[in-house]
Amino acid sequence: MALVLTEEQSMLRDSARGLISDKAPVSHLRQLRDAKDATGFSRELWKTFAEMGFSGLLVPEEFGGSDLGCVEAGVVMEEIGRNLMPSPFLSTSVLAASALSRGGSAAQKSEHLPGIADGSLLASLAIDEGTKHRPLMTRMQVVRSGNGFRLAGDKAFVIDGHTAGLLIVAARTAGAAGERDGLTLFLVDPKAKGIDVERTAMVDSHNAARIKFDNVEVNADSVLGDVDQGGVLLEGVLNIGRGAVASEMVGVAEEVFGRTVNYLRERRQFGKAIGEFQALQHRAAQLYIEIEITRATVLKALQTLDANFEHAAAAVAVAKARAGSTATLAVQEGVQMHGGMGMTDQFDIGFFMKRARVCQEMFGDSNFHADQLARMKGY
Repeated sequence: MALVLTEEQSMLRDSARGLISDKAPVSHLRQLRDAKDATGFSRELWKTFAEMGFSGLLVPEEFGGSDLGCVEAGVVMEEIGRNLMPSPFLSTSVLAASALSRGGSAAQKSEHLPGIADGSLLASLAIDEGTKHRPLMTRMQVVRSGNGFRLAGDKAFVIDGHTAGLLIVAARTAGAAGERDGLTLFLVDPKAKGIDVERTAMVDSHNAARIKFDNVEVNADSVLGDVDQGGVLLEGVLNIGRGAVASEMVGVAEEVFGRTVNYLRERRQFGKAIGEFQALQHRAAQLYIEIEITRATVLKALQTLDANFEHAAAAVAVAKARAGSTATLAVQEGVQMHGGMGMTDQFDIGFFMKRARVCQEMFGDSNFHADQLARMKGY
């Protein structure tokens, strides 16, 4: 398959770019941060997002969505990355929609997917428990209680968890930490007794939450997929999320590159634009090459997720690892080439550096995915 967008995908990109650049430039994120906004994103803008059909991209048509693919979700994520738009698109429209579509029962899909499609339901995936992404190290214990289960434990780095109306929680119903078997996914109401949600504004001014579960009772109908067999479903959903975050990092890197090149043209020293200095030209050229290679790598991973989902893990690992490295290089070069101004809060380039750092950690950093790829290849 050619590593270019189709005409329809290009039209989707243009539509998303027009809305996001107009309604949610970087100044929008700065305003939310400075106002210490309790929500952390604009609900009005999210409503517009839903009206344009973006919130239901991965939702089947029978539940009100567009039934498109990971490439289309990646197209929107790249535009979000360009503008650092804070929104529940990743947590709700990518992760939760994928989990429900791929693992939900008919009743669960009918209950939740229409709300995701029309933007009225926000949902979050509660996976990690420590400082690093290690889904197989899940220790949250679940014990059977009557016809249901009781959940006890803590979750960290729950993206947009403080605004969620539905939590998808990974917990261990059997086995020990580190084992794939024994994981189960549960649909949990965040307003249930025993749940305590603490919002944590991250370094990039986006949203996450710590959530404590104190013997939270759920019924058997809350199980997403099969008991003890949630590891495969979870890994597939995470791969979709990893592809989406990799796309966001491409957007971050490209926007930083564009801003940096413009600065090189405008900033003058010794009577000439600093972009005329060969050393800076070489660095800019190398960064452009890295971004274009990464763009192709990420698009290939997204295409593989759509065309050959069961065998996409390796392509996703390469894409997420490379996107993390490229975004890190882009923001570091951007800050350095902007000189002292790049380190000030008044200059937007620092926002991109912070977002790149968070995205690098999200769902596994470059080292995590390099290790995953090595294991797949038998090293």
